[in-house]
Amino acid sequence: MIQLHYYPSTAAMAPHILLEELGVPYERVLVDRAQGAHRSPEYLRLNPNGLIPVLTDGDLVVYETAAICLHLCDTHAQATLAPPLACAERAHFYQWLMWLTNTLQSALIVYFYPERWMDDGHAAGVAELKRHAEQRVGGLLDQLDAELARRGGPWFLGEAYSALDAYVFTLCRWTRNFASAPARARPHLGPYLQRMLARAAVQRVLANEGLSAPFV
Repeated sequence: MIQLHYYPSTAAMAPHILLEELGVPYERVLVDRAQGAHRSPEYLRLNPNGLIPVLTDGDLVVYETAAICLHLCDTHAQATLAPPLACAERAHFYQWLMWLTNTLQSALIVYFYPERWMDDGHAAGVAELKRHAEQRVGGLLDQLDAELARRGGPWFLGEAYSALDAYVFTLCRWTRNFASAPARARPHLGPYLQRMLARAAVQRVLANEGLSAPFV
C-alpha cells in the first residue's frame, strides 16, 4: 500500500491532496518534526536529506514533492491530473510545477528559515533576509495571480483541475500570516483559493492534518 510520510502544513499537503482526489487506498505516516523524527536514522534511510514528504509503495521510495506529484499523475493517468504527454499543455504543466518547487517554494523556505543562511547571533541579518524574502514572494504571488487571470478558468491551467492546483494551494496557504499582502488578498488568487477550499478532497486533508482556520 502507498504510504505518505508527512507532517501537517508542510509540502506533504500537495501529494496528500492528490491522494484524496484519486481516492486510492493509502496510509498516512506522521513524521513528528517537532520531536526531530525527520532526523532519525529510520527516516534518513528513506530520505537522506531529512525533508518531508516521502512516498513509499512496497520497495519504491520517492522523495521531493514535485517528483511524488508526477509519480501519482503518471501511475493514475486515468484521473487526468496532468495534461497528456507530448503536448504544449504538458510542457506548461512541467514548467509551472518546476517553478512552484524551485522558485516559489525556495523563496518561501528562505522567508521561514532565514537563520539557515546567517551566522549565529546575526539577528539584524536574519530580519533583513526575511524582509527581502517576503518581498520576493510577493512578486511571485503577483505572477501567479496574473497567470490565473490570463487562463481565465476556475483552475490554474484553465478549465481542467490538475496536480498544479494542489501545489499552488499548499504554497499559497503558507502566506496566510504575511504582514504584507498574503495570497488571498490578490484579485484572482483569493477566489481561486476559496474554490480550492470548497473541494471535498481539500477539506479531508485539512481534517486529516488537524488544521484549523484560517486555512488560507
